[in-house]
Amino acid sequence: MEKPADLIKDAFEQKTWQEIHITDSWRVFKILSELVEGFEKLARIGPCVSIFGSARTKPDNKYYQIAEDIAFKLTQKGYGVITGGGPGIMEAANKGASRGKGKSVGINIDLPFEQRPNPYIDSDKLITFDHFFVRKVMFMKYAQGFIVLPGGFGTFDELFEAITLIQTRKIGKFPIILVGKSYWNGLIDWVKEVMLNEEKNISPDDLNLFTLVDTSDEAVDLIDKFYSRYLLSPNF
Repeated sequence: MEKPADLIKDAFEQKTWQEIHITDSWRVFKILSELVEGFEKLARIGPCVSIFGSARTKPDNKYYQIAEDIAFKLTQKGYGVITGGGPGIMEAANKGASRGKGKSVGINIDLPFEQRPNPYIDSDKLITFDHFFVRKVMFMKYAQGFIVLPGGFGTFDELFEAITLIQTRKIGKFPIILVGKSYWNGLIDWVKEVMLNEEKNISPDDLNLFTLVDTSDEAVDLIDKFYSRYLLSPNF
């Protein structure tokens, strides 16, 4: 018997491209199939932390090595790791999770460049999406924390969406940790000086929605201390 996600996908694929363009409502079936598939796979993974960063970061970069170390240490604390499934920082995090024999999840996106699934994702925990917004739903719903290493526009998009959702109380507060003071300090200074003090577009308390650190131990300790107050069962 076909799964609900497959039935929806089949219904969508039976339409011609011309029909899909004539009525965008048919695209809802494709979006729905991605949501159902994501919910079905990720609902069973247990506590996980999402690690974000550039797809362009090379293995000899210090942030690649820090991401791998963070992921390894998280698995030793009983957390799985979720990444965007691609190369760079994502690959490093999945590699660390795999080395630590923890759950290694990849939420991939179909792109014409850069993005290909890395080899360190558990075979049953790779999902590839066409829509960025569906992919972000999965990050927000199934991650117990965000650890954000240096990255580009995509990394900033995911970071600020999480901050906005917590700020507006659309989701509960969870740890958002920026790793790499030399990379993030300029942005944080601008947020404080311009957004907060000059333009007053945010509140002083909004600066408490994220934490800036430099080492893998600091990042993992913040996650662990936050959840030591909750009845969160690890993946042991």
